[in-house]
Amino acid sequence: AKGSFKLSYYNEYKSYLSSMTVEVRKKTVVPGDQIFKFDSDVIVGKGVHVYNGIIHSTLLGYLSVEEKDGKKHVNVYPKTSAHNPSNTRLPVQGDVVTCKVTSVNPRLVKVNILSVAGCKLSQTFRAVVKKEDIRDKGKDTVIVYKCYRPGDLILARVISIGDLASYFLSTAENELGVVFATSPAGVGMVPVSWCEMKCPKTNAIEFRKVAKVIAK
Repeated sequence: AKGSFKLSYYNEYKSYLSSMTVEVRKKTVVPGDQIFKFDSDVIVGKGVHVYNGIIHSTLLGYLSVEEKDGKKHVNVYPKTSAHNPSNTRLPVQGDVVTCKVTSVNPRLVKVNILSVAGCKLSQTFRAVVKKEDIRDKGKDTVIVYKCYRPGDLILARVISIGDLASYFLSTAENELGVVFATSPAGVGMVPVSWCEMKCPKTNAIEFRKVAKVIAK
């Protein structure tokens, strides 16, 4: 992935660190990017976590590696922090996000996150909705293609950040699911129930996991 660098061996890792200064780096990383191998000389700070012995970024932001008391302190500062002021709004756990479905298979739905809490993102983020996270009830009977299809716009909640620059989402709440879908005839469909939408041009019915949008 762009902005990521992978160091497989300890010597390469040491060489890389020795070439760095103690200032905040102007290297952009995204959620899931591999930074370097974790060891006893490293202090894991904000915006990073250790997965399978490798330090990964959990944020979109700038990498910082600072040497203090013989230790390497690793942080990722988000673009919205004082270190990196910006208008960028990043998805975090618990956020409700608007997404566009890109592909569907029997196990999960792949989407791009377009906005967070109504704030449009300057770039999209990849995310997935697993089959078991689509509905709150009847998880074993869910047929993914009857819930979402490519091109649908959906509301979902961020439940965690993955290790491959991807978010994990849930649409199990009644208020989450499809908010806009286009029929094969090319027109926007109208919800007719919690699991169906209708094409106003052809009157054809298609299955969806429809969001229960509450007017404010």
